[in-house]
Amino acid sequence: MTYQFHEFSNGIRLVHRQTGSPVSHFGMVVNAGSRDEMPHEQGLAHFIEHMIFKGTHKRNTYQVINRLENVGADMNAFTTKEETTVYASFLTTHYQRVIELLSDILFNSVFPEKEMLKEKAVVIDEINSYKDNPSEWIHDEFDELMFPGHPLSKNILGTPAHLKKFTQSNLNEFIHRLYSTNQIVLSSVGNTPFSKIVALANTYFGSQPVSLGDPGRIVPQGYEAKKIVKKFGRHQAHIIMGNLAFTAHDNRRIPMALMNNLLGGPAMNSRLNLALRERHGIAYNLESNYQPLSDTGLFSIYLGTDEKLVDKAIELVHRELTKLRKQKLGVNQLRIAKEQIKGQLAISVEAHQNEMISIGKSVLVFNRVDTIEEINSKIDKVEAPELLELANEIFEPSKISMLIYKNVR
Repeated sequence: MTYQFHEFSNGIRLVHRQTGSPVSHFGMVVNAGSRDEMPHEQGLAHFIEHMIFKGTHKRNTYQVINRLENVGADMNAFTTKEETTVYASFLTTHYQRVIELLSDILFNSVFPEKEMLKEKAVVIDEINSYKDNPSEWIHDEFDELMFPGHPLSKNILGTPAHLKKFTQSNLNEFIHRLYSTNQIVLSSVGNTPFSKIVALANTYFGSQPVSLGDPGRIVPQGYEAKKIVKKFGRHQAHIIMGNLAFTAHDNRRIPMALMNNLLGGPAMNSRLNLALRERHGIAYNLESNYQPLSDTGLFSIYLGTDEKLVDKAIELVHRELTKLRKQKLGVNQLRIAKEQIKGQLAISVEAHQNEMISIGKSVLVFNRVDTIEEINSKIDKVEAPELLELANEIFEPSKISMLIYKNVR
């Protein structure tokens, strides 16, 4: 698996892997997310992600949409705390069409007032739909608990009050401040020679004026564990708990990912799934997550269960965390955990769209892409004592925060 790299004179970076598939994938990742917003800009990064499809200097909304839809391509975008990603999947013969369009919407969007009014209503509806879904909304409120007063505590969608006040000037100022050329990565996976991708990207992206910038992010400080119970009238209780964890640049990132996968990853034989669902029939929705960020990280466990079973569920979760803190993994247990995560990684890369997004972010964060072989080598080097030490740091009960939604009595 070979990745090829190029940096244009204006600082925009490109990563490409050539495949034999007739379907290709191309995207752009910008180092600008919700944590980069000023207080009056809450929700602006996500709103810009919506608005870049609403018209450019030479295209209206329908021309933007139809440019790729008419050839069967699929275009989408998403915003996280730290990045904005726009991408497309398409037949390989349409590479130029895709690259030209993505360049146009990134650099030439005009944000028509009429479209802004309509899209504000759409995003407010999106916010309301999240509030109707406690399994989604609890994660946003947990961020507030973990990062009080910090930009990371703010939910990505923003608030209706903020959205209603956004103007064209707000959008343009945010883009001018954060969409610097040295903070943009282009990512490509498809059956086209690298030289052609470089030439096309140079025409539409490399010709942009140099703009150098840095988000200038503030590192979160002063974490204290808290437990909060909130009234939330639904059939189920919802529980989320966790602790701060390792940054994307910490050498313990891969051992932490391995530990998280063992504890509550997608496999049905994860420890939490076996303990709560299979043995006790307590939870249907159950997962743990590890999210490494540029200057911090977050580990969390989420589950939904009957209100009468909340205490039992929490007890069982802590029991599994205690096992990982007290009992070193055996040789066979560690071998199985490593093989499982390596298999999951290999399957994820088979989905070339996921690979394209992943390698773009990797270049943005690390300025490199590790091959599967290199990642597997790092996984193989993880030792049981290292995982035991890690578990004692992250799963220490006094450091665990908890948020519970239930009908408080």
